Amino acid sequence: MMRIQKILKAGVAGAMGSLIAASAYAAGGAAEKMTADADVARLPGVVLTQKLADGLPASIKSSGVLKVATDLTPPISFHGEDGKLIGIDADIAAALGVILGVDVEMTDVGAGAAIVPSILAKRFDLSISGINDGPELEKQVDVIDYMYDATTIMTIKDNPLAIKGMEDLCGKKVAVPVGTFQAKMVEAASAKCATPVNIMSIPKMPDVLQAVRTGRADATVNGYATSVYTTEHQTGNGKGLQALPDIRLAAGYLGMLTAKDNPQLRDSVVAALQQMVDSGAYETIMKKWSLGPLAVKTVKVNDAASMPAD
Repeated sequence: MMRIQKILKAGVAGAMGSLIAASAYAAGGAAEKMTADADVARLPGVVLTQKLADGLPASIKSSGVLKVATDLTPPISFHGEDGKLIGIDADIAAALGVILGVDVEMTDVGAGAAIVPSILAKRFDLSISGINDGPELEKQVDVIDYMYDATTIMTIKDNPLAIKGMEDLCGKKVAVPVGTFQAKMVEAASAKCATPVNIMSIPKMPDVLQAVRTGRADATVNGYATSVYTTEHQTGNGKGLQALPDIRLAAGYLGMLTAKDNPQLRDSVVAALQQMVDSGAYETIMKKWSLGPLAVKTVKVNDAASMPAD
């Protein structure tokens, strides 16, 4: 834990979001082919690596397409002004396509709660959406731990209700994305309150943030990196938002997901990511999106148990 806390204390302006439990699919967008732009394509290590390409499952080699699910949490994955998917996950997805010699088609599934079901149903081969790793998630899918994150609280600017911790959410209106790790944290905190938390479950993260901006909610519990980024890059109508940076709960990994019965894909992606780490390409992408302090040194699989609980 001390290691992660030191990483987070080093300062982050980045993004991420949340864990999910199986639930109904959300409406999503169209598949978008991810093409490495010039600053990604020229990075060391972002080159076709035939050995890794040959290790892909036969179905992906035959189709030449890797189908990837994501959801929107700036700056990890979000739409640019031209409507295209951009962010750290978009850059990583494009780089993976180069290394593995396949086209990567990335789809915004509309809400984080749709991602696990979509992997289990084989609608997608892989998710790249920064889901919080945890033992329960690892029972359903394989989790490739590709960066660190933690959880904090967001309020409107200047924190007028003087919220200092989870206990201060008792009796407050708190917006959370449906089916997420953070939603479960708020439910657990509410169970300890004399006056329960008024939990507002909202499908999409942008709408969660907007609920706080407009005063419909008093606060949200959110990924630390996402919250700090949102504080520094204010968008949307309503009042400005503020992360509470001294609150760092549940420090751990964010992960990509693959089906349990698809070890070939899992291992190929892990090896491609580690190639990016070793070459310095991964760190460059992380720094590009102000997420350098959340970079891992070794890409691991199902490693949530190594992270001490708060």
